[in-house]
Amino acid sequence: MPIKRIFHDPIHKEIVFDSKKPEELMILELIDSIAFQRLRRIKQLGAASLLFHGAESSRFTHSIGVFCIAKKIYNKLLENKSSFCENKFVLYGAALLHDLGHGPLSHTSEAIFAHNHEEWSKNLVENYYPINSILKKYDNSLPRKIAELFESKQIFSKPLKTLISSEIDCDRLDYLLRDSYNTGTNYGLVDLERIISALTFSPDGNIAIKPKGVIAIEHFLVLRNLMYRTIYNHRINEISTWILEKIIYTIKQNFQKKIWIDKSLYKWIFSYEKVDFDDFIRNDDITFYYHLIRWKDESFEPLSTLCKMFIDRDLLNASDISFLNNIERLKILAFARKLCEKNNYDSEIFCGIKERSFKGFESNNALKIWDGTHQNLLENSSALIKTLMKPEESAFIIYPGLIKNEIKNQILLLKNNSCSKFNGNHY
Repeated sequence: MPIKRIFHDPIHKEIVFDSKKPEELMILELIDSIAFQRLRRIKQLGAASLLFHGAESSRFTHSIGVFCIAKKIYNKLLENKSSFCENKFVLYGAALLHDLGHGPLSHTSEAIFAHNHEEWSKNLVENYYPINSILKKYDNSLPRKIAELFESKQIFSKPLKTLISSEIDCDRLDYLLRDSYNTGTNYGLVDLERIISALTFSPDGNIAIKPKGVIAIEHFLVLRNLMYRTIYNHRINEISTWILEKIIYTIKQNFQKKIWIDKSLYKWIFSYEKVDFDDFIRNDDITFYYHLIRWKDESFEPLSTLCKMFIDRDLLNASDISFLNNIERLKILAFARKLCEKNNYDSEIFCGIKERSFKGFESNNALKIWDGTHQNLLENSSALIKTLMKPEESAFIIYPGLIKNEIKNQILLLKNNSCSKFNGNHY
């Protein structure tokens, strides 16, 4: 292995690994493992490339970016507390491996399979020999310590947990920068250097932010809110996920019909609890897309049509109904389903409502402000951050494009009726 390896990154520029440093040699060995190389075949933004044509980046690229940020933060915190050096191997390993457990199309797998990427990341680190054998070479307790940081229910009080899994962590700092760059939007221009320079330790031993960094944190949280509203929760993403959900649903409902499917994906769909490490490694975007292409050409209806919609980007339509109340949403759903049946579409498959809630900022697992004398919650020092704590909800009615005009007219009618009632009560 060469002494130094350089990864040229569009966000962080040159990321240099020095194999003479044990902690960086460990990272290079992990990068070269089969499980980590698999992340090259997992899209960071799932099906978002159907909307943003540049969104082809992988979890591999993102994970190396998260490590790069963790390394920068480590070096900054080491200036404040020399004893923090004892956390180097755990922090570096967790930053690199935090997304090791993602399924095909990243978070889309959470919706279409019974998959939890955090549990799988933990499982791979603790129990998958090619990974934990590398970690144990450097410290026998490393797999356990890293795996603990992936547990979502752990109390957010330790510095490493704050850096790996909190409201303002290395993961979020990288993906906002990276996703903004790859989608061609300008929302995610995080002032990374300012945030890092403002990090410090509070008296309770946790990581905190100096007052000079609050504006950069405000900026970060506003950008995160915008990215969720305009990219992550975009209606095209919701439609794509809906179609994939219905593809898996249709296969499950018609398991007696003849359909080609390999053994590993069969387990993912029908007996997820039996998925082993080999089945996990085999299932990636390429494998999954190959199945979709085969099903498009060789399967039964409506599976063939659903796969064609996704592969050929001939998608269903969606209209925003977030402003309608629950009764009005049910009315538009009933109306859409009648039109579907009238036009020979299965209304359970090709029509429905997709609702989503974005939690916003949660202060229970975020950095605190430390000014050298007092510690305070971020929201207590920023009215802007306080407004970002309110959850936001979205709702879309999904339907075939053939009935687009009728659906839009009906939504407009319901909206006008609501406005009339409100105005009548108001006066």
